[in-house]
Amino acid sequence: MVGLRLSLKQRYFLLLCELHSSPLHRHRLEGRRMSRVEGLRANSSQFTLEGEPFRILGGSIHYFRVPRAYWEDRLLKMKACGLNTLTTYVPWNMHEPERGAFHFEDQLDLEAYLRLAGSLGLWVILRPGPYICAEWDLGGLPSWLLRDPNMKLRTTYPRFTDAVNSFFNQLIKKVVPHQYSEGGPIIAVQVENEYGSYAKDGQYMPFIKEALLSRGITELLLTSDNKEGLKHGGVKGGIPHKPKMVMEYWSGWFDLWGDLHHVYTAEDVVTEILKLDMSINLYVFHGGTNFGFMSGASAVGMPAPKPMVTSYDYDAPLSEAGDYTAKYHLLRNVFSRYHAHPLPELPSHQERRAHQPVVIQQHLSLWDSLHLTDKPLKSERPVNMENLPVNNNNGQSYGYTLYETSITSEGTLNSKNNIRDRALVFVAKHFVGVLDYKTQELSLPDGKGKRILSLMVENCGRVNYGNTLDEQRKGTSVRKMKRAMYSFFYSLETSGHWMSMRQRPTFPSFFQARLYVNSPPKDTFIKLPGWSKGVVFINGKNLGRYWSIGPQQTLYVPGPWLHRGDNQLVVFEEQETDGKIQFTSSPDYGMAADVQ
Repeated sequence: MVGLRLSLKQRYFLLLCELHSSPLHRHRLEGRRMSRVEGLRANSSQFTLEGEPFRILGGSIHYFRVPRAYWEDRLLKMKACGLNTLTTYVPWNMHEPERGAFHFEDQLDLEAYLRLAGSLGLWVILRPGPYICAEWDLGGLPSWLLRDPNMKLRTTYPRFTDAVNSFFNQLIKKVVPHQYSEGGPIIAVQVENEYGSYAKDGQYMPFIKEALLSRGITELLLTSDNKEGLKHGGVKGGIPHKPKMVMEYWSGWFDLWGDLHHVYTAEDVVTEILKLDMSINLYVFHGGTNFGFMSGASAVGMPAPKPMVTSYDYDAPLSEAGDYTAKYHLLRNVFSRYHAHPLPELPSHQERRAHQPVVIQQHLSLWDSLHLTDKPLKSERPVNMENLPVNNNNGQSYGYTLYETSITSEGTLNSKNNIRDRALVFVAKHFVGVLDYKTQELSLPDGKGKRILSLMVENCGRVNYGNTLDEQRKGTSVRKMKRAMYSFFYSLETSGHWMSMRQRPTFPSFFQARLYVNSPPKDTFIKLPGWSKGVVFINGKNLGRYWSIGPQQTLYVPGPWLHRGDNQLVVFEEQETDGKIQFTSSPDYGMAADVQ
């Protein structure tokens, strides 16, 4: 969705639909069960399904933001709210994290998600990208695309279209069997996403459309844009005047580190939906979580990008942990009016548990952990993360990179705004300060002889919307001295010589603790009031970033990621700790502000 703050009167996108039905498709249907003769159509003022008027009551739930063990719970709650259609994006950067290495299993088993939706009686509108926005790192595009210095994302630049074709060759063949015409739940497929707000190549949307059709997509094709974008983001054959659908009716809003927590009152949501009286898709019905390093960043209307928080609660009808909200119950009352029969009973509430605080047992300094990483790359000039020779020459996608060089005198370090996005600066392993978009100059302390200057640079999240997608390479390009570069934190290694907490830790450091669970695990939230900034892992799974500047003050811990007995907690902390990890049964998203 677009990262713009719009007034309530502008809170939705109009959906531009187009129909494509080939003779081959119609002939094939004749030999199938006659119960599925005509899928979703847009030939009049209303959508039709099997020739009958059909109002799409949709909601977005992204499978990649919800633990797989909870997929069914969230979809059942969607159905019980009176919605009939699930919409989901497909994140290319998760499914192809390295060029040619495709993942469609476990948490990324899209086919299982589609089958589950169908089995529960939900239709599906699929939004396969390749660009998805979604407040997701680089809008879902894989960072290895940026290894090409001439890359032009979302255009017909040959190296981009080659990569799209390779991905679609794997993706679409998994989607085709789940189309309505094949007995599956998919009634429509979106062509790219909000291209009217980008619109750098007039041939690009026809390319994406053909990429879908040529691989067997036969259901209704549609696009999604804001009012202005409709002029530039459509494809030939579109019908912009009938029927209309609010493809992204925003149920809330995303949050940025250092801002307030955005809320949108339930009464306003309901009032607007009743005014619209058309097909809608709630964006989002249930947001889930930006686990790991996958949250994006916003650069719209700002002097510098600001990263998204870990939670994708979004003030949605169903909370980050799957709880019912006042908004849910009000919407359920509204949607019940569109059903001839009573809605299903509400699924039971998920139990939660607030564990007793656990005490940190061991720590491992960053400096003592470097031998666990790949050997450092030595170069005359710094190399951005994406072009580091790691991960089978796909570069480093996320996390931190350590840049080191030697200095022999005091002076001023000026980044000239070449830090992407935030760097902790050390001289001889002693912390000097932080460089980022706001602070671009630091005074370096005096000292004798040769000393090591270290910059630990964090990729805080690539911009996911706007015209700067091609510029999202991370790390640093300060070019005055030879550098040694360590790529770390793409995956976590916990072996090494851990120290007892009786020995005072230095920073940055990894901290380790054990959470003992003596009953069937329940959801919980981690709270770190005595810590500054870092990342938390539970049993090897990355829960995401925390940062004391807020607004978010808790991290969601799904019960299925815990087990009875000991659970390993590892925290990477940049600057301070009080030596304990706290738990709570309720989230804290910070001070709230109404969406304007």
